[in-house]
Amino acid sequence: MFIHQIAVFLENREGRVRDFSKVLADAGVNILAMLVADTQEFGILRAITDNNAAAVAALKTAGFNCAETEILGFEVADKPGEMYKVLEILDGAGININYLYSFTRSSKKCAVILIKVDDNKKAAEVLRKHGITLAEEDIL
Repeated sequence: MFIHQIAVFLENREGRVRDFSKVLADAGVNILAMLVADTQEFGILRAITDNNAAAVAALKTAGFNCAETEILGFEVADKPGEMYKVLEILDGAGININYLYSFTRSSKKCAVILIKVDDNKKAAEVLRKHGITLAEEDIL
């Protein structure tokens, strides 16, 4: 039910995202979604891949500091206002979103919204109660 992402801590210097992507390319791992948040000195790169175990192993071997975490994903129609409707539901249930990123699936004409919240189980329950389709790892 939950989606596993990798979080990689990067020094904020030229070429680090490139280095990350080369390690995954060399390991034959495909990046499905990615978010980079930075500060003056470091960044956190979050990614969903087609093989997180291989990604983490390759990254650690290459000297990257990384970890795997669980996030929640849900699908919405790929049209204006659909994400807002779901975010209103979560807000009404008192669920705070720590961060969010998304991607579209043109074959299904939907967007997948990936969220980090304090309580994945509660958020999943609220979304299911409102008929929101949760994204499963195997459909990414």
